[in-house]
Amino acid sequence: MGLSTTVDMYKHELLRALAIGDQAALDERLPEIRSADLAEILEHLIEDDDELKTALELLQQLPVERQASVIGHLPGDEQEKVSDAIKDSQLVRILDRMGSDERADIFKVLGDDRKEALLRRMAHREREALKRLASYEEGTAGALMTSDYVAIPADLTVAKAMMRVRQTAPDAETVYQLYVIDDQGRLAGTMSLRQLMVARPQALIDDLMIRDVIKISVDVDQEEVARMVARYDLLALPVVDADQRLVGIVTHDDVMDVVESEATEDIHKGMSIGQLEDGVSRVPLWSLYRKRVTWLVLLVFGNLFSGAGIAHFEDTIAAQVTLVFFLPLLIGSGGNAGAQAATLMVRGMATGDVGVKDWGKLLGRELLVAGSLGLTMALAVAPIGMIRAGEAVAIVVAISMVCIVLFGSLLGMCLPFVLDRLGWDPATASAPLVTTLIDASGVIIYFSIATAILSGVG
Repeated sequence: MGLSTTVDMYKHELLRALAIGDQAALDERLPEIRSADLAEILEHLIEDDDELKTALELLQQLPVERQASVIGHLPGDEQEKVSDAIKDSQLVRILDRMGSDERADIFKVLGDDRKEALLRRMAHREREALKRLASYEEGTAGALMTSDYVAIPADLTVAKAMMRVRQTAPDAETVYQLYVIDDQGRLAGTMSLRQLMVARPQALIDDLMIRDVIKISVDVDQEEVARMVARYDLLALPVVDADQRLVGIVTHDDVMDVVESEATEDIHKGMSIGQLEDGVSRVPLWSLYRKRVTWLVLLVFGNLFSGAGIAHFEDTIAAQVTLVFFLPLLIGSGGNAGAQAATLMVRGMATGDVGVKDWGKLLGRELLVAGSLGLTMALAVAPIGMIRAGEAVAIVVAISMVCIVLFGSLLGMCLPFVLDRLGWDPATASAPLVTTLIDASGVIIYFSIATAILSGVG
């Protein structure tokens, strides 16, 4: 992983001061550097096992609150290395100053023995909250949420509610949105901090709150969480359990991380690469090879159908060798058109813009668009066919272009829906898979049309 120029400058200054024991320089410089930048410096050091000790020495120069903030910005693997190297007593102090969601993330990467040792050092309330958050399945709202929110009972007055907010605000992830609960802990409504501040002190929260609350279940997939936050432009989304009790909130900054992660995963799948557990610069070479090789080998065998198609039409090719000149052009055009259509559908399905119910409407639209694209590309390539091989071949190439582009576009549009119905990720339908299928079918379409037309001309 590379470092930005500014962060690299910070790194050299800090390491030089640490090496010569210049405590005054460290005390002056460290408070000026943002936690995210310090985390990037530590991450770069931790990647080299020989530098782990240096990273820990640098971390020890920070107050516990800053240590918690910096560790919270580290990727999972680096968090695990740092946590393993820190004593239980110090790690408990760091965890105590973290947000509940970050605390749970670190807790999950620890070994069972270490978990038990840490839990024994925690207060009962914190211990139970941590165990509950860490128990939710990865990729769900429960795993993403934080339990650091401001909740106020519905039967309080505005004045008493303000006192409750002052008491809980220091530990809350956000105070701009307040959540109202009933006497059973169920989510009853919501209101903004602004509403609370301008209301009459003796007014009841029950009379002021908004009852129509946008909420989500604890077991909902994180992609759906991200869609809801984006759709309704929320600062935070409340999470409830099966009994409608408020158990946490998902904030917009956590959703941004999800969006980045899901987009990266879809891009990798779209190029037939398995999900990478770490960044491409840090993933082991064997893992990178293993993630890429499976689909490439499968697609190699898929391309054998293209060769079989060419072999089947040997007589046609022997009679008109110039047909081979246009083969890469035609199947490449079909593959490009199919990849475009597949990308549009995959992205539309990921954002919730389209669903299976829209398939019929989208099919009609794609027929019109793909037909127009095919005709345009046919008109562009027909003159080349005339110059290169005469009128008959030009007609074959033009008709084949229309058919292949039309077929490729429809295949690219439909394949994500088919994979979705089979329970597979639609992102798998992008470029390599679509182009391989269109290569084989394009060969058959092209030479079938050529055989039919040119044999009649002969």
